[in-house]
Amino acid sequence: MFPPRLVRVSDASRIPSLGQLHAMNPAQQPSYADQAELADVIARLRTRPPLVFAGECDELRTKLAAVARGEGFVLQGGDCAETFAGVTAANIQNKLRTLLSMAVVMTYAAQVPIVKIGRIAGQYAKPRSKDTETRSGVTLPAYRGDAVNGFDFTPESRRHDPKRLLETYNSSSATMNLARALLTGGFADLRTAHSWNADFVRSAPVNERYTELVQEIERALAFMVSCGMDDEAMHTVDFYSSHEALLLDYEHAMTRIDSRTHTPYDVSGHFIWIGERTRQLDGAHVEFLRHLRNPIGIKLGPSTSAQDALALADKIDPDREPGRLTLITRMGAGRIRTVLPPVIEEVMASGRQPVWMCDPMHGNTFTTDNGVKTRAFSDVADEVDGFFGVHEQCGTWPGGIHIELTGDDVTECVGGVDELGEDDLGERYETLCDPRLNRNQSLELAFTVAQRLTEGRIKRANPVQEYTPKTF
Repeated sequence: MFPPRLVRVSDASRIPSLGQLHAMNPAQQPSYADQAELADVIARLRTRPPLVFAGECDELRTKLAAVARGEGFVLQGGDCAETFAGVTAANIQNKLRTLLSMAVVMTYAAQVPIVKIGRIAGQYAKPRSKDTETRSGVTLPAYRGDAVNGFDFTPESRRHDPKRLLETYNSSSATMNLARALLTGGFADLRTAHSWNADFVRSAPVNERYTELVQEIERALAFMVSCGMDDEAMHTVDFYSSHEALLLDYEHAMTRIDSRTHTPYDVSGHFIWIGERTRQLDGAHVEFLRHLRNPIGIKLGPSTSAQDALALADKIDPDREPGRLTLITRMGAGRIRTVLPPVIEEVMASGRQPVWMCDPMHGNTFTTDNGVKTRAFSDVADEVDGFFGVHEQCGTWPGGIHIELTGDDVTECVGGVDELGEDDLGERYETLCDPRLNRNQSLELAFTVAQRLTEGRIKRANPVQEYTPKTF
């Protein structure tokens, strides 16, 4: 069955025009020298097929509504910034393998469905704290992700090139095509994903409780198979794409009007979010995304007040639609326990029920004495622990985690099961923006989250597992 027809945004006037958005002086946008070239690229993007379908976005919104009710948990992860060169089968497989491995552990611990969302197939642009970069007395535009310019420190590479938006589309399309094929073709088999975790606990010096958890899962899987539970749910998974909706030219060009509902969807990804640097209440990003039907995330940093969060929620989701709004907190390990509680209390007192997620990466970045940007695994784990602790204190459901990770054995974050130190960072420091957890660090974090999910499950009634025996 073919998906519902999507028509180009030019056929409707339900969202602001690009001209109106640019008149609002949006933050973190490229400076294109050739406006005619940009206009041509936008026109070409408007005719491209959708990367995702509106019905899939609706499906995700329904699942997020269940998460908000405590009937699910979100695992969102992937690269800080994808690169065009990184669109290879091996890279995509490794990221999916890591996410699926993490999801198995969390599913068993929480005993609720895990909603799997990748920072994938669209995360090609990044906001920057400075517009320029200076090396040896030479100043050039800062690298803003492959969607905008190149990483090489030359005037030609650092030029803001609108044609890169077309390559963003092509790379996202290739990534989604392979991901869909893998996830429906046996790669996501539950027993295969579990075997990856078993390999991890056998090969790494992990805590004994991780080994015990893997053995428990193995026995549970054997029981399921013995009972004849070997249907499609064991072999395939639902997987959704996401990225920060940063570049308004691209996002606007990829917006279509759904023929079923006659409402606009950004078909560049299922789930899109507004970043900490672009969440101005009267800004162009909030104005644009509030018109879209995709589920929307908002990043909330340590400066966020309860009033800020409520005002953004009212602007993005005035109808309080279940599953529409996700609040992604990125407070930092040292501040989450004091900053987050009043935000949660005020939002929940207003009658809202958003999905609450934790981004434990962006608030915990530091620079070593050698000038290398990194993160400590201990800080990441501590912020996650604080996130769970605050929600337990507030009586609310911790709905998910948002992680920057890779499936490769990079050395970008210190600590973790392999006890990486600052001297190890130079071995495989490959990120072009922010440091990511490597495969082993990601899996160790999954086991850490699983421990908190298990503790929370013991203390509450699980609505997913409710069952009343029949009487005869």
